[in-house]
Amino acid sequence: MGSRAAEQRQEARQLAARLSAEGVRNVALTWVDNAGIARVKTVPAERLAAAAERGVGMSPVFDVFTSDDAITASDHLGGPDGDLRLFPDLERVTTLAAQPGWAWAPADRYDQLGLPHPACQRQFARRMTERAAAAGLELRMGFETEWVVTRAPAGPAAATGADEPLDYPCTGPAYGMTRVVELSDYLRDVTEALSVQGIDVLQLHPEYAPGQFEVTTAPGDPVRAADDVVLVRETIRAISLRHGLRASFAPSVVAGQVGNGCHLHLSLYRDGTSLHRTTDAPWGLAPDASAFLGGILGALPALLAIGCPSPASYLRLQPSHWAGVYQCWGVENREAALRLITGAPGDPDGGHAEVKTFDAAANPYLAVGAVIAAGLHGIESATRLPEPQTGDPGVLGVRERARRGIVRLPATLTEAADRLEKSAPLYEAMGEVLHGAVLAVRRAEEAHFAESDDDAIAAATRWRW
Repeated sequence: MGSRAAEQRQEARQLAARLSAEGVRNVALTWVDNAGIARVKTVPAERLAAAAERGVGMSPVFDVFTSDDAITASDHLGGPDGDLRLFPDLERVTTLAAQPGWAWAPADRYDQLGLPHPACQRQFARRMTERAAAAGLELRMGFETEWVVTRAPAGPAAATGADEPLDYPCTGPAYGMTRVVELSDYLRDVTEALSVQGIDVLQLHPEYAPGQFEVTTAPGDPVRAADDVVLVRETIRAISLRHGLRASFAPSVVAGQVGNGCHLHLSLYRDGTSLHRTTDAPWGLAPDASAFLGGILGALPALLAIGCPSPASYLRLQPSHWAGVYQCWGVENREAALRLITGAPGDPDGGHAEVKTFDAAANPYLAVGAVIAAGLHGIESATRLPEPQTGDPGVLGVRERARRGIVRLPATLTEAADRLEKSAPLYEAMGEVLHGAVLAVRRAEEAHFAESDDDAIAAATRWRW
């Protein structure tokens, strides 16, 4: 133990020296709270070794912060008492391409005795990944990140924070090449910065809403996938500012328009072999993969409180908008909440699944951990996938949906939180402290916006993520 600690100290010192030689002066240590906000403590680069050895102090109250920086309380967390230590993950320290003189690292949280903080979302994601590995399963996950870009306000609007009407820097049609031409320098800088930071970009393209784009990055292990999406968002934010633009990852930028999703893709492997490529199996899914996806499908009403954590999320979740508002799955069906992607026949790694309901207000560590927990419960309970849905379930009559066993997912945060509160598998996986903190934040968010109309909710949350 002492030898390993000495090795870590030496590693941290060498890393700090390398960063200083590269001109890095500060390191941002981030964690994501239960409202989906990336919070930060920063240290000078020369203090990185000390931070890695002794941690950086922070209050546990951040676990009950809401998206507007109000503070609620759970049975275990809240108030001024207590202290935690942030420990940077040295393997993920990244020099930031769009913020000269800065580096970034995700952090794990421990108490003063060195024990894991029970509400640390990143360690929750790691525990679920390890639980899957103990069952012989390897998970590969990745996110699609959608955002809307506008011109940053100037003059009096910048001073007051007013930003209406939104000023889009591109006018081309949805998915159109015109948008790429209009913002080619900006989009080039986004992809270049991500590449320099070690993020493998699979594709980037204009999306449906005004000023909206999407970037898809390569999958990795679940914790890395969650780290990556934090880094992707903050890099896009930084590049946007350097171009005089402003990026919003909010679920609803303008009420009534298509919102921003943050779809989670996942695939399962055993002994290096994809479980989505099983010959003669229904839909190519090995039994464990089918049960895993069945577990996710069954847990979706509760998972919405994790992956769609804001009242603004439910402005986005509208039928026939490719957001997946019905509890069903489908093969290459973009209207299904759970989409099976078959991939090219000759690609041994091509098959995977997509959870379409999630958005960027979600804490990505909670998202990947909860999805794994739901999938493992599906395997443990031998869950079977029903028949896949074809077409848009939103155009079916109520009786036909009932006949097919298709129900509407929660339409409000309160409904979703009620389902999470009653979910025994997610309670067991998250533990009492984390589960209670998440619910406290969800209840506070819903109460805060209880008297707000859709336009007010969208305006209040537009620049929070």
